[in-house]
Amino acid sequence: MTGGAFSSKRGDEGFTLIELLVVIMIIGILAAIAIPAFLNQKGKAYDASAKEMARTASQAAETYSTDHGGEYKSLSTTVLHEYEVAIQTKGPNAYISAAEEQESGKGYLVTAISPGTKDTFTISRNAAGEVTRTCKSEKTGCSGASSGSW
Repeated sequence: MTGGAFSSKRGDEGFTLIELLVVIMIIGILAAIAIPAFLNQKGKAYDASAKEMARTASQAAETYSTDHGGEYKSLSTTVLHEYEVAIQTKGPNAYISAAEEQESGKGYLVTAISPGTKDTFTISRNAAGEVTRTCKSEKTGCSGASSGSW
């Protein structure tokens, strides 16, 4: 049976302008949601690399202390780099910006900087052996705040 109510003699197959606009609008909405989420993940990756750099520096400081009678005297970024060559002391990747003795060599402080966000992550150890992790952020890299702990 040809020429029925649902058949077309002209070949009107394809999409209407309205259908195309709806599809483009849906793609635009999805992109508006996905792009900020992607950028946020990139910042988290930068911060994670800086946290790992701070942890590595902290472990190197402990090794330094073992070699120097349990003290952190004369601790510096250069000394930490000598103990662990993976520790970087300047960008473009995450790097250690500070490493110094605290409490007359009985404690230490190391600070790493995130390359993309410029957030700072610090690990300090006092003479009693208590370790503190703090962060400072231009945006909200410290669990949603401008400063805090990690």
